[in-house]
Amino acid sequence: MIFLSVFLSLVEPSVNTLLALLRNAPVVFVVMAFFIAWVVCWLPLAAISAFMLNWQINKPLQPEQKIPLLVSLYLLAPLILWGVNWLGVGSFADYGLVGNLSILVSLLLGVGLGVLGLGLVFSCQFWLGWCYLEKSNIKLIPGILLPISLVALFVGGIEELVFRGFLLTTLEKDYPIWLAAIISSLIFALLHLVWEQKETAPQLPGLWLMGMVLVVARIADGNNLGIAWGLHAGWIWAIATIDTAGLITYTGKVSEWVTGKNKKPLAGLAGVLCVLGTGVLLWFFVEIVLIRNYELFS
Repeated sequence: MIFLSVFLSLVEPSVNTLLALLRNAPVVFVVMAFFIAWVVCWLPLAAISAFMLNWQINKPLQPEQKIPLLVSLYLLAPLILWGVNWLGVGSFADYGLVGNLSILVSLLLGVGLGVLGLGLVFSCQFWLGWCYLEKSNIKLIPGILLPISLVALFVGGIEELVFRGFLLTTLEKDYPIWLAAIISSLIFALLHLVWEQKETAPQLPGLWLMGMVLVVARIADGNNLGIAWGLHAGWIWAIATIDTAGLITYTGKVSEWVTGKNKKPLAGLAGVLCVLGTGVLLWFFVEIVLIRNYELFS
């Protein structure tokens, strides 16, 4: 006990100095430290997973190999953020993750808005003859509904906590909101290249726009993550369900740059317009709220 007391007395000043430096460090340093710590902590888990999955570096990841790697990476994110919070750099509430019923209501609203938007886009494509519905595959949906829903909520929640939560909030300390939104959305888009370069590259503009719209969703939700989380999860759920069940077959009447390169909506005009339309709708909502608040307090 004596040795422990002596040790703590020696290291305490150094720890306090380190904490003070981190709390007052430029946001770029804080952001880099977070992502480096996240990757470094994940690498041992990734190595173990890759060994168990018999994955070879010179071969592309298969879906069954990608999921365990993705889950292990994303499970670490809240723990790393908890460490960031312990250092006094921020808190989960600051990042928009609040523990009350309102976030569940916002989450459901976001999911509904995301699914409805994609439903309208595909309905238009059906009507124009650009694709058709494989009705015989609808029976596959009940069997995949629960796992895809859980994955969509999990992935959407972690990505919103990291990118529209921690990253956006941290960048706002040194930059105006519009610049923080642009930077965080760019990082969000580029990091998707880690998993699949060939299929992701055509989606980069759409992913960046998606990030910007999700920032607007957070603003529309009073700086909480509920709507953004729901939107993100709704989009993931809809696209994953369509792909897994093979619900859509494209007719080839228009270029795939319209419907989506490699069957990825964000790599085509239709998907980009869906995201853009959602963003415009949310922006009008923000404007209405701002006008009402101005009238109340003026």
